[in-house]
This record gives sequence, structure tokens and C-alpha cells, in this order.
Amino acid sequence: DSSAPPATPSPPTGSTSSNQLRGVDGGAPGLYGGTRNTSACDVEQQVDYLRSAPDKNKAFASVARVDAADVPAYLRSLTPVQLRLDTRVTNHGYVDGAATSYQAVLQAGTAVLVDDRGEPRVRCACGNPLTQPVPQQGTLKRTGDSWPSYRSSDVVVVTPSQTIINVFVIYDAAGDEWVARHRGDDGDKDRKTHRPAKPTPSVSASTPTTPTTAETSTPETATGEPTTS
Repeated sequence: DSSAPPATPSPPTGSTSSNQLRGVDGGAPGLYGGTRNTSACDVEQQVDYLRSAPDKNKAFASVARVDAADVPAYLRSLTPVQLRLDTRVTNHGYVDGAATSYQAVLQAGTAVLVDDRGEPRVRCACGNPLTQPVPQQGTLKRTGDSWPSYRSSDVVVVTPSQTIINVFVIYDAAGDEWVARHRGDDGDKDRKTHRPAKPTPSVSASTPTTPTTAETSTPETATGEPTTS
């Protein structure tokens, strides 16, 4: 049986607070989805765009923590997938020649590029670089638009896999099948694989030891996801 219901996080045990981040391992089978032999991201388009805009390329590189000249290789090293859970991240925009940051939740189904530890690093639709969310202190205030299925209690944060991920096991909802996708591949080498023993990622809760207040800013390009501050 290859069918898989939408990935839904189970409530963590014990009590939780607004400061707790619900984590899921970046290497968990079924955390991400996608269509076999099809990439949801046009990496070369992003490479060409940043090459034509040196200032934005420099800002992107500063967020990704790579040299500006290494941005094309960095982008090509990432793996295109789609989120299966609403996921909290730090998103970035570009204002007055510099990168800006703001806390955001990306909707399940959003196409992203992930690194070799399974962490989202680029939002494909706009090309914004992504990093780990910043722990917040106190009650979060939501701004921006949301979607009918959005529930703050279901939002997760992807935690880096302890080992490098060579093959991602993703769920192809269109074909109702499980797919093995190699790290850094655009889907050309995809192959069908067996249904994981635990197809829905397990979710844990953790409380930040040093919560801080994140910078909140308006991105250059509207992204449509709810932001928090």
C-alpha cells in the first residue's frame, strides 16, 4: 500500500508554550513531497537572475554564508522538494542593497530547495534564501494572509539531520508512490522505492534556552505567507 495521508504532526507529549518549537528531523522519510522525475524549482533561472543582479547576489551570499562567486555551485548542490507540513522559517527580502529578515510560515505544498541536512534554504517561487527560525519570547503576533487549513499548533521547524542525506525519500501524491531522490539532483535520477515503515514524520517539542526577538521587515517581493513578530 503506497498511499499516504497528508503529513500531520502528532501533538508532543506534555504541555507546550508559545516559546516551544515543534521539531522534525530533516532526514525523516516522508517529510517532503514531490513529483517523480520532475523538479519544482528552476535552479538555473535563479542562477541567471542573481548573476544579472550582482548586489542581490551579494546579499543572497551573505545569508547563505558563501562567497558571492560560489552562489551558482551552492544553488546546484541543493535538492528540490515540496513541504508536506506548514513550516516555520526565517525568510529574507532585499531592501536598499542589503538582505532583510523576518519570521514566516511556509504553507504545506510550497516548493523549496533543501541542503544536505534536510533544512529548507531557498523558497523556489521567489528565490528568497531561508534559514532556521529565530526563537521568540512571549506570545507571537501573526500578520499577513493565511490559508484555511492553517493552525499555529500544527506548524513545525525542520531540524538538521545528524548525518549527511545522500537520498531523500519523498512522497509523490500525484502518482501515489514513494520516490528516492538523490541529493542535489533535479529529479532526473528519481526511482520508485518502498513505503517507509513510518511514513509520517514524528514531531518533538523543545524550549529555546535563550529566546530572542527576531528582526521583522517587509520583503521586497510579497510572499503571501503569515509572518510572526
